[in-house]
Amino acid sequence: MNIYDKANELAKSLRESQEVADIKSAMKLIDLDLDSKRMLDEFRAQQNAMQQRMMSGDMPSQEEMGQMEKQFESLSLNLNIRRLFDAERRLSVIIQDVNKIITDSLQDLYGPSIQG
Repeated sequence: MNIYDKANELAKSLRESQEVADIKSAMKLIDLDLDSKRMLDEFRAQQNAMQQRMMSGDMPSQEEMGQMEKQFESLSLNLNIRRLFDAERRLSVIIQDVNKIITDSLQDLYGPSIQG
């Protein structure tokens, strides 16, 4: 068994998943609505800028976090954007679950863990 072949097989399965199909479908609908696309693009740009700041150690204020939360809630009122966010969340859960499965399978490499 080649582990890279299995990883490529997993990647192919993810690309063919319903969650990815739902993301693509929602993105097509958003692309047809210029206002929705603009709002989403602006939100993503702000989100990325905030993540970059956080990675460099510059934590956003509570006010900035609250503004992002309000903007997210406002965007979620748009049906197509909400569909996108929901599909992205479902795909994220799958990726987290797969990561946990892989990590858990290697847990015994270093002996029993100390839990406290």
